[in-house]
Parts: sequence; C-alpha cells; structure tokens
Amino acid sequence: MREIDDEFDVRLGRIGNRRARKATSYLRRIRQEAAKAGASAPRRSSFTGGRIGRGHAQGAALVGRGRSPGQRRVVIKARIVRIKAGDVSAVRAHLRYVQRDGVTRAGEPGELYDAGNDRADSKSFTERSAGDRHQFRFIVAPEDGAEIADLKPFVRDLMHQMEQDLGTRLDWVAADHFNTGHPHTHIVLRGKDGEGNDLIIARDYIAHGFRSRAAELITRELGPETEIEVARKVQQEVAAERFTRLDRAILRDARDGLLESGALSGREPAWQTARIGRLRTLERMGLAEESEPGRWRIDAELEPKLRRMGERGDIIKTMHRELAAAGVSKAAGDYAIFDPERGGNRLVGRVVGEGFADELTERRYVVLDGVDGRTHYAEIGALGANDEPPVRNAILELRSRAAQPRTIDRTIAEIAARHGGIYSDRLHREFDPQASGEFVGSHVRRLEAMRREGIVTRLADGSWSVGRDYLDRALRYEKLQQSRNPARVAVLSWQRLEDLPQALGATWLDRKLVGKAPDELASSGFGADVEAALRARRQWLIEQGLAREDGGRMRFARNMLETLEARELARTAADISARTGLAHVGAKAGDTISGIYRRSLTLNSGRFALIERSHDFVLVPWRPVLERARGQLVTGIVGGEGISWSIGIKRGIGR
Repeated sequence: MREIDDEFDVRLGRIGNRRARKATSYLRRIRQEAAKAGASAPRRSSFTGGRIGRGHAQGAALVGRGRSPGQRRVVIKARIVRIKAGDVSAVRAHLRYVQRDGVTRAGEPGELYDAGNDRADSKSFTERSAGDRHQFRFIVAPEDGAEIADLKPFVRDLMHQMEQDLGTRLDWVAADHFNTGHPHTHIVLRGKDGEGNDLIIARDYIAHGFRSRAAELITRELGPETEIEVARKVQQEVAAERFTRLDRAILRDARDGLLESGALSGREPAWQTARIGRLRTLERMGLAEESEPGRWRIDAELEPKLRRMGERGDIIKTMHRELAAAGVSKAAGDYAIFDPERGGNRLVGRVVGEGFADELTERRYVVLDGVDGRTHYAEIGALGANDEPPVRNAILELRSRAAQPRTIDRTIAEIAARHGGIYSDRLHREFDPQASGEFVGSHVRRLEAMRREGIVTRLADGSWSVGRDYLDRALRYEKLQQSRNPARVAVLSWQRLEDLPQALGATWLDRKLVGKAPDELASSGFGADVEAALRARRQWLIEQGLAREDGGRMRFARNMLETLEARELARTAADISARTGLAHVGAKAGDTISGIYRRSLTLNSGRFALIERSHDFVLVPWRPVLERARGQLVTGIVGGEGISWSIGIKRGIGR
C-alpha cells in the first residue's frame, strides 16, 4: 500500500475562543437530542471495493451460495503481479519456472498450453505481455486431482467459464504440475481484456467466484462426493497434526475458549463422532483440556500452533524426500530448521535439495547437509532477476539477515546531513578525497536499489534526494529485504567437495586452512567428509611447494591464495586462447576495461567474467550485474575493492 502525503492547512481558533466553544457545545447538544429521538450516529461505510471490476455480480451471487452437499473442494491461490513498463523479465522468469524440470508425472519439464493448443509459445505470450500493467497468476489444485488423468480439459473449461463470467475473451497459458502429492495447475493470465483495455477483476470473484466455478466443474467431472469418501477424508483429519476443518468447526462453536460437547453444530453422527475424536487428539497435543465431562477448554493459540505444526510436518516430509533423492540417510534427531530470526546465526553445508516453499510467490528453500553433522532446512526467499537457484552439491554459507542500516548507509546519511538531504558522488569525494571510484560506486548502487523501491529519488543532475531521515528509510528498506530474503546466501564453492583436494586454484578448502576462525566440524556426516578433504588438501599443497610442516604445525606460503588463483587463470586463459585465437591480457588496479561481456566461467577460485575485445580478452571477477549485459558492451575501472562497471555505455570518438 502506497503512502499518501496530502498537504493541508490546519486552522485553529484562538485559545479561549468563545465562538468556537459555543459551536462545539451546540453540536454536542444536537447529537444528544438526536440520540434521545432514537437516531444513531453515522456509521462507517461498509464499502470494501470487493465488487469493483468484471465479474462482480457473479462473485456476489457465488459468495452467498455456499457449498452444496457432495461438492468437491478445490484450493485456489491467486496473486496479482505488477509489471514495470516494458520490462517483461519477471514474466519470462515465471514462465521458465512453471516449465522447469521434473514437474510432469514422468519427471520431465512442464509444457505450456492455452485454450486451443497443447503447446503454447512462451516467447509469443511474453511479447504480448510487454504493454501490460499487471498480470494474474493462479494455482488451481483440486482436492481429488490425482483421480484426473489429464487436467487440461478441466482447466480449459474453467477458463472458458471465467470468460463468460467476466464478459470478455482472456489471453492465458497454463502448465500442469505433478511433482507434489497434490496435482495442480499454474495459470498465467494477461492483464488485458479482449479489447486491449486493462483487465480489472472484482475481488469477490477472485476470492470466491473462481473457486466456486472450479468446484462445480470438478464435481461434474468426478461426480459428487459419496458418503464413504466424506467419512474417509474426515477421519484422516482426526489425527492430523495441522489445522483442519474439524478445528475450524470447534473454534466456531467455542465461546470464550470453552466448548460444550453438546453444543457442537451439525447433526450428522459421523461429524459429531469425528469432532469428539479430534478433541481427544487435541488433548494429547496439549491444545485442549476436558475440565469436566463434556466441557472442554480450548487453547487460545490453537490455530497458529496447529498451522506451525503443519508447516513443520511439511518441512520434514520435504527433507525426507530430498535426502532420499540424494542418497543420504539421517537419523530423525539430525534434522533442524534454520531460523533466520536468531541474529548472528550462521550455517555452512552442502546442498542436497532445493525447491519452492511457496510456488505462488516463488519463495525458495534449500536443504543443506551441514558441517555440524545435521541436515538443515532453510527458506531463502525469492531470487532476483539475475540470481541463480542453488546448485546441488555446491557448498553454501547462510547468515541471518539483520534488519538494520549498514555502514554504507551511515556514510550516505552523514554526507546528506551536511547538504540538506542531498547525496552525490561529487559530494562524497569532497567528504572523503581518498575514496576510490569503486567505493563511491558501491554507495550509488545502494541508492539505485532503494530508488527501485521508491524510498529515495534520483534528481535530474544525477544527485540523490535521500532526506534528512535517511537512516529511517534505510531501516525500512532492510526490513523489506528481510521479509523477501530472510537469509543471506553466499556460495563458498560451486564445485563438489570430492573435486577440491586435487583442484588447481584457490578453493574453499584453502580459504578454510588459512582462515583464523575455522568451523567446528562434526565427526560424522558432511563434517567428517570436510575433515578428510582438508587432510588431503594439506598433503597436496605440500607436494606443490605451497605449504610445509614445522613442529607439528602447517606453514603456508605467503600469498598462497593469490598464487593458486593466478595458476588457474593462466591455464584457463591458455585454453581460451587456443580455442579462439585471442590473446589474454591481465588487469591491474587503475586499468579501464572495455569490451563485450560474453559469459561467466565457474572455476575453483570462483566465478570470472570473460570480456572480449577485438584482438584480446580479459578475465575478471564476475558480478551478477553483468548478466543483464550479456553480449553487450561494458566498461569498468579496476579499483582496490573490485571493478566499477558501467553497462551499455557506447564507445566515443577515438576509443
């Protein structure tokens, strides 16, 4: 929700102004007399905006209809995504996601389809979406979807019904997923109607009408639920460690946390028996207590506690599935959930599984085989446009993201405080003449990221209006980032641990050996594997003349990491030169690099970018910002802290 800053003037009467006092007294008397006459004070409007847009009449009618006996259930999740003008990268990324590997029954990539084709053109749909202001994304999951051999006819009938309800043709694509226990369909709907105008759908229809239509269609397809099916589903909920329909009914009938078993709503014997059984289950969980026969005290936090239990159960199932696929066996007590809310938390481990914790918002999770001997589940949030998903067998470090301004923010705030809330790179250099171009550029990049969230403003002359309350704005930005990505993810090694002991280059093992604060390694699991790899790496370094044993302690050569990295870069450059015929040129501090960014190279020493020029090429440390300029001209200045890149700057005369 946007903040609205409306300017208005407040006009107050003088203190002791009798005229204002009389007006107030008169108004009070009118209200008192109206109350005596039975008139009530003006009530707040019940207008919610839920019926604005297409489908409002159908949505309102379906809301009041309720669920008919025997009707099957369908879970629908909906999200409206805003699209930046001309930027379809988010659309393209989402379509890639719904077509990812392993989502069909055969474990193959998903395929898009639409109203008339079993294979829809993803590129064409993306191009048509270029002028859209928004996009609708739905996940449709029939409770009994596993009984349907092909979901496509059901989805096409559903979208055809939606067109009739909204009174317009719709442009959509969909993909069916069978990679979870509940088959479901992802539907992507353009934000344009059949006449090219913005498509506005009434909130009532999205929240209730669409689900009702889906339930009607699936019931028509499979037939009404039989009494046996209903009884089986209800019985499964009696012992479930999650929030169920039975719990919702119990809370509805409870008064001030107390429930009389005789007051349970509904007269069906099967439901009554199931609810009593559920109360006994809740009693064993410590969430309900029978204070006297037929009288129950319900935990005030029943719903949130059961929802957390359900989430934990889903996480444990996910970990079991990922470990089984990776061929890793763990005892039940070796599972842990990484909690980013605990400040200073740090976790290092090997990726044994990854996926989506929330498919609608594309929030990801990873399962790490930790160096502490335990297996950890961690939510890492949604990826950025240039980020890559975690790679299996890569070694990651996770840290809690603290919601607080950074050191870089304090510098910006100090400079802006001296210049009326304005910051610029020129003012920064006046403030700190020793600051390098890369260091100043990092501050500008920070402000650019905040500008995209509407927190600061860039002025026409290139300076920034950050306000005198910049630190408060920085804190708001960090809290926003924390909600999106609760953990900071750093790739320690793209290569498998098994490939590192004999690898050329500065590996993660080398950085651990020379580090001053090594991780505590468990004597079992991945910790034991890391300890064995470190012993093998020490021996290899001795053979290479880069380390020696002295009195039971290891002595490493000076600049060992730089030497290892230089050796790997030299060999990689020689291979590229032999293949392309281009000469390799090194880069040193102060150099200006200008060329075409071709691709990234994943080496043992890290990731490097290949910058190609007319007769030679340069290998420099890779950064995600380069990915949006693949195949384009980039210019960078090598500094002490890294390279400050300029994307898309064309060559001038004489360059």
